Amino acid sequence: MPQNQPPTYRIAPSILSADFARLGDEIKAVIAGGADWIHFDVMDNHYVPNLTFGPMICQALKPHAKKADGTPVPVDVHLMVQPVDALAAAFADAGADLVSFHPEASGHVHRSVQAIKAKGCKAGLVFNPATPLDVLDWVIEDIDLILIMSVNPGFGGQSFIDSALRKIEQARKRIDASGKDIRLEVDGGIKTDNIARVAAAGADTFVAGSAIFGKPDYKAVIDAMRAELVK
Repeated sequence: MPQNQPPTYRIAPSILSADFARLGDEIKAVIAGGADWIHFDVMDNHYVPNLTFGPMICQALKPHAKKADGTPVPVDVHLMVQPVDALAAAFADAGADLVSFHPEASGHVHRSVQAIKAKGCKAGLVFNPATPLDVLDWVIEDIDLILIMSVNPGFGGQSFIDSALRKIEQARKRIDASGKDIRLEVDGGIKTDNIARVAAAGADTFVAGSAIFGKPDYKAVIDAMRAELVK
């Protein structure tokens, strides 16, 4: 990316915090409010506590993930599951555009990445607060997304862990050194009052759950986040 060109920022609301009884309407409402991606938190009650959505829900919601003019909005699936490969394939078949997983949940990280890419999806790796970035030494050439967790996965509504800022900075250096077009996404405790700090550390894609769905006016929150990002 040329130095004089501002980064393209993406807001990815997490439907983990949406009203589950009205998911289709919630997705339409948050896209109308300016969402760039829809973030889909998949928990298996094994790798993490809690159980959320399977591929059937993704498939049912995929037709709703589009703007008023019909432009599709990417479905960003974050797999907090173990094992990885079968569910990654099922979500790819269900319409996911990006599928990311935790390297420690896969027996063979490179194979899991290749399997996701073979399905026509973009592949990402997710790093928990205490997980080092070392695996990127071997797979950064093959991935499209790095997701830094700024909370411990398994629950919504947690507070941002500040050490994630250092990790975001390190991931940004690795991306820049690779020369590849890789999204740097952050998930956990993102709010209007800290999104600018997270962007300054190098992130370009921001997952927000309760910060958006916990408010009555989704557009107002997303607009406020964008205003912070251009200050």
